[in-house]
Amino acid sequence: MKLYYAAGACSLSPHIVALEAGIPVELEKVDTKAKRTANGEDYWQINPKGYVPALKLDSGELLTEGPAIVQYLADLKPESALAPANGTAARYRLQEVLGYINSEVHKTYSPLFKPDTPDAVREERKAYLHKRYALLDQHLAKHEWLVGDHFTAADAYLFTVTNWAQHVNFDLSEFPAIQAFQQRVSARPSVQAALKAEGLLKAA
Repeated sequence: MKLYYAAGACSLSPHIVALEAGIPVELEKVDTKAKRTANGEDYWQINPKGYVPALKLDSGELLTEGPAIVQYLADLKPESALAPANGTAARYRLQEVLGYINSEVHKTYSPLFKPDTPDAVREERKAYLHKRYALLDQHLAKHEWLVGDHFTAADAYLFTVTNWAQHVNFDLSEFPAIQAFQQRVSARPSVQAALKAEGLLKAA
């Protein structure tokens, strides 16, 4: 399998999940502005959506959208417990959290990365993000992980998008449980390996 990624983008989430599950994936870096892969291919021809992540399966099929990809990877190695079994209440809880992160947190960051976003819109988006993190902080103040009693694909996703706060000057100081969560996830060997592989940490 091949994972198309951009360093530090939302594709970091399935990268972490693959490493957690012990699933070998070939990495192909994408220049998301030029829409070219590191091998010089036209990324539009690979993924008509034009963004990462995308996972090329061994069958040749392409799977897109981070929440779908992480569940696919987790289901390849159910013993990793990165996603509860399909059909269980716990699995629907995982999908609930992935959906919340995707629509309420991930997408709220998007305009904050654009230099031409008006200040009024930028402040409104930060205020919106603040409310969403408040809810997550309340949960993480009582629970170590987002779903159940161990690390899952949802935690990889929240870690990935929350890592963007430092790049858009979003202040997380009001959320001690979120900050502790970020440190907890960052310390995992799989996360350290993913960050190093994407050039986000210097190799020891």
